[in-house]
Amino acid sequence: MTTAAPAPARTRRPVPGGPALAAVFKAEGRLFLREPGSLFWILGFPTTLMVILGLIPSFREADPGLGGRRVIDLYVPIAVLLGMIMASIQAMPPVLTSYRERGILRRLSTTPVRPLAILGAQIALHGAAMIVSALITITVGKLAFGVALPFSQPGYVLSMLLMTACALALGATLSAIAATTKAATAIGSVVFLLMMFTSGVWLPVQTMPDLLQTIVTLTPFGAASQALDHAMLGSWPEWRHLGIMALWAAGLTGAAARWFRWE
Repeated sequence: MTTAAPAPARTRRPVPGGPALAAVFKAEGRLFLREPGSLFWILGFPTTLMVILGLIPSFREADPGLGGRRVIDLYVPIAVLLGMIMASIQAMPPVLTSYRERGILRRLSTTPVRPLAILGAQIALHGAAMIVSALITITVGKLAFGVALPFSQPGYVLSMLLMTACALALGATLSAIAATTKAATAIGSVVFLLMMFTSGVWLPVQTMPDLLQTIVTLTPFGAASQALDHAMLGSWPEWRHLGIMALWAAGLTGAAARWFRWE
């Protein structure tokens, strides 16, 4: 009488997690903190720019054309968005493309950690830097120039979270379509200039002509600028602005997932 041989045990693919994943986050965090240039542009530059503008006397005077508000009041949300632009467009894509270019992501694909861990760590670190940058900007604006805190705090937080998700998705998409670090820098520079304009760095969205304002608010940073401004005034952000940010976040996340290459 013969007995059937037992079926070979199925080998399970290691699942990233535990100490290995924690080690990746710790290592990436250490490398992130060792880049003083990136830290300055994300955490320091937006607030520095706001302070320089705030030192202009006319920017601290109430303007009837702005409903009695001051120009510096408009620039605090803009500086918040500038920190997001720096993190998502100028800082994150070159890091991820350099990892791919040097074969780090390909080599990680043979380990239990998997390359997705590095991607997750970079997104988490740059997302946290965006939030810290925003808190610094809002705090300095309040203490130095008496800029009122957001009157609609839940609306402001929701707008911030949507824009953070959108900015990170944009950075991941740029990382996906750029084959090399040089390409990521070149593409990022073009997108950087466009996003600076649509966020209102050169001209606040609220002061743009109606047609231009309508066009700009169809972009993620233009919609975010309007949403944050409404929350600063105590109004709930318009749903169309929140919807635009949500659509951009979903679309860019899908594009990044579809086009991202590990090698």
